[in-house]
Amino acid sequence: MQNVRLGRSGLKVTRLCLGMMSYGNPESRPWILSEDAALPLVTRAAEAGITYFDTADMYSEGASEEVTGRILPKLFAHRDDYVLATKVFFPTGPGANDSGLSRKHIMASIDASLRRLGTDYVDLYQIHRWDPETPIEETMQALHDVVQAGKARYIGASTMAAWQFAKAQYTADLNGWTRFISMQNHYNLVFREEEREMIPFCIDQGVGILPWSPLARGLLAGVRRGDSATTTRSTTDPVAAALYNEHDFPVVDAVEAIATNRGVPPAQIALAWLLTRPGITAPIFGATKPHHIDDAVAALDIELTPEEIAAVEAPYRPRPLGGDEK
Repeated sequence: MQNVRLGRSGLKVTRLCLGMMSYGNPESRPWILSEDAALPLVTRAAEAGITYFDTADMYSEGASEEVTGRILPKLFAHRDDYVLATKVFFPTGPGANDSGLSRKHIMASIDASLRRLGTDYVDLYQIHRWDPETPIEETMQALHDVVQAGKARYIGASTMAAWQFAKAQYTADLNGWTRFISMQNHYNLVFREEEREMIPFCIDQGVGILPWSPLARGLLAGVRRGDSATTTRSTTDPVAAALYNEHDFPVVDAVEAIATNRGVPPAQIALAWLLTRPGITAPIFGATKPHHIDDAVAALDIELTPEEIAAVEAPYRPRPLGGDEK
């Protein structure tokens, strides 16, 4: 498993990141796996060489962090043997200050995340979204203080407009505060709008790119709503319905055609394409079955030809922004 630098930082991460959103409390969503069911999958990922894991405080209402915090120490001898990332922004309680990126919420959230994760620090602390209700100066200073306190080694961001990300970085530079080293954004073969501004900006600024939903919530792995091959998640995930629709099927068809020609699952082709894109550090993929991990790892060894890349890119249709809630 290859290790690469995350942007221009000194932090090295594996070329793939296992997203822990699928593990936690099965009562929160029908497709969430329990800790017992998650353990063999995370073990399989670790045995394949993956040492980078991503979660968030709002996944399964905190249960994802708890499961992550119990599983990883069983698989690694030392805390420094793996890279652990979590996120803050979405509501974690009913109170007026239980969400957003205020100093109050950030300081409370990092401590709560560390308790659930059972660790003294996270390697990467990410803002899950942009907060229009909090001055960016307040957010960036609070994140800087989290790093200065040793509770996070680095900070990252996720899903926002390029101008917002630029404003945050400028604010950090202006005040001598910690900069974001990564952008976790929505990017895959059926959603490529990030190629317009965000990805070029990240490349120019030396920011690592960590795409979420690299398989379009299963669509690029061959799962289509209404088909006989539907999964529990595909039939119960309202976010997927908001993100993708039948207009994406020509891209899926192109991926499946190349996969059939090569004799591999479509997921491997979709991930192999993403790994060829400029600036991409590590796609964040989820796994609820062993073959999900096997396909992701196998994608690292697939070299698509220029003709194959052109074939999967050609059917893409530009789409309006919005509806990208994670």
